[in-house]
Formats: sequence, structure tokens, C-alpha cells
Amino acid sequence: MVRPMNLNADPLPTPVSGRATRSLHCPLGSPTVLLLAVLGIGCGFHLKAAESDRAGARGLLLVANKGDRTLSIIAPDTGRQIAAVPEDGVTGHEVVASPDGRRAFVPIYGDAGVGRPGSDGRLLRVINLSTHQVEGTVDFGKEVRPHCAVFGPKDGLLYVTTELDHSVTAIDPRTLKIVATIPTGQAESHMLAITRDGRRGYTSNVGPGTVSVLDLENRTTITNIPIVPKAQRIALSVDDRRVFTADQSQPRLAVIDTVSNQVTTWIPLPGIAYGTAPTPDGRWLLVTLIKLNKLAVVDLDSMTVARTLDVPPAPQEVLVRPDGAVAYVSCDVSHQVAVIDLKNWTVEKLITAGAGADGLAWAKAD
Repeated sequence: MVRPMNLNADPLPTPVSGRATRSLHCPLGSPTVLLLAVLGIGCGFHLKAAESDRAGARGLLLVANKGDRTLSIIAPDTGRQIAAVPEDGVTGHEVVASPDGRRAFVPIYGDAGVGRPGSDGRLLRVINLSTHQVEGTVDFGKEVRPHCAVFGPKDGLLYVTTELDHSVTAIDPRTLKIVATIPTGQAESHMLAITRDGRRGYTSNVGPGTVSVLDLENRTTITNIPIVPKAQRIALSVDDRRVFTADQSQPRLAVIDTVSNQVTTWIPLPGIAYGTAPTPDGRWLLVTLIKLNKLAVVDLDSMTVARTLDVPPAPQEVLVRPDGAVAYVSCDVSHQVAVIDLKNWTVEKLITAGAGADGLAWAKAD
């Protein structure tokens, strides 16, 4: 069931789910007709809440709430939470939307942090973004702590990090069947990035402090690159020439050359980094500074921090909207998502999500 929304302030009933247009039919001369005439609205008035929710930015913002164990579905232009869908599991940290924007995939990780004791998840929930219901489940067959899910840009498969299995698991999203397992050879393979041609995958392995380079076509490990005592998160540059991962012991980012598979540069930061994401033009890398409650903007030409922006406490993940105009930063403690104007470099507004807001995804409009 979807948590009900408070619609008491709405003067007319507005649907909150589905894409279909609903018409308001009323007999001639009824009080409703008279009211609509006064308001300048005809009896053929169409309520298009679902469509308008996707207008403007042309999509939906998805937020995985660790504390609520829900997926927030948010209209980005208004910041309105359309639904909070229970995941029926403990608990999802990350989310990805299908390429057609119709479904969300939420791995159910467990109730602990990476490398810490707690429950071990074995499921992945599939959520219909029109009905706001769980419509399918993938069972990995054993406890694997599934975490980060990424769609392969060429083969259309869904790749999910499966930490306890030291692997990445490939799933056919149509049949929800597991089709392959790619070993990383490392514990705590937590996050995953895939190149635009779909041939290579890179995982950040938190405890070992390494990055695994994966051949997704042959489903093998190419190499494991030693980085730091403890690493977190991972991102690729727009041209796929560099990989970024964050040192958790010092305030710096490692920059890995994807040809040599070696660390070539260290980017100094004001504080310990966490999530990273490049802007579509390839000029900037956005970096959450989790303990400073800031977002750092790294100039990728000079490999230096150009500016920082204040955001709510415990920024986790950063997602750049496909049009490059806006970035979203999930802030765990405040239950909020900060909306960053990437032209003026300002916090445009704050969107209320759920407790423990963490993983972010963008679901495009049909």
C-alpha cells in the first residue's frame, strides 16, 4: 500500500498515481457545474496531475529512504512527494530507474552499514512508477547484501553489486532472472560505475580500499587497483578516461587513468568526501563532504576545488539531472534533498523526502 497523502488543501480532487488523464463529469445545472462556471472551468475539465508532475524537468526524482524503508517518488519542479512506496524489506540504500522510466529497482541491502554487523539482504524490489506498487522481486538465493544497481547502456542488463558474494550480479530486467555473476575478487564491492560503451565496470571495494576493473563482456576481473586503506563511492568522467573514488582516511580524491589502471592524481579537498558525480559537459565534478555538510565543486581542468556550497547535514549522494541544469544532493540526517542550480551555483530549494534519504535516481518521462 502507498502511504496516503494529505489532499485536504486541494479545491478539487487530484489523482496522485498513474499517467492516465481523468475527466470530471457532472450533470448540467448541478451545483458543481455552477461552481466550475464561477471559476471559469468547464465540465470537460481534465485533471492531469500525473502528467504535470513529470512536466518541466520531464521526469521524476526517486529517493531511497533508509530510515523509512520506502522509495519516495517526487515531482522535481514542485518538490511534491507523489508517493512513498514501502519496499517490504530491510532496507534499500540505492535505487535505479529503468531506461523507459516506468520502473524502479531497489536492492534490499540490510540494516547495517558496509562492513558492519547486521542483517544481510538477499532481495531486489521492482516498483511500478505508475501504480506505486511493488510489482516484482528478485531473490538472489542467499544473503549477499545487494547494494548499487546500474543498467548496462548497451546490453540492457541490470548490474547489481553483491557484496558478500564478492561479485557483481547481472539480471535480465524483463524476466527478473539472474543471467551472470562477475567476480570482483574483493570484499565489500559497494558501488559500481559502467563505461558508456558498456564494456567495463568499476567497483569501489570499501574495506580493502581497492577498485576492481571488470570486463563485462567476458564477465571477468581485469585487475584490482590498490588505492587507500578505505575507499567510498565511485564515478566515471564523461569521456570514461578517469575514475574517481574517495579516500576515507584523508580529505582527497583518487583519480585513476582507465588506460593504465593506475592512480595518476590526487585531488585535495576541504574534508572527507563521499558521493561524486560529473556534470554532463565534463567540466565539473560534484563531491559531497559528509562531515562538513557541504558540496564541493571540483574543476576537472585544474583538478582543484573551485567552490563549496552549504547543504543540510550528512550529504550522501549527488545526482546530476540529464539536462545538466540541476543537481540533487540527498541529506541523510535532515530527511531532505538539496536542489542545486548549476548555472548560479546556489541551493535553489530543499525537498522533503523520508528518513535516511540516501540513494537517488532519475526516471525520465515517456
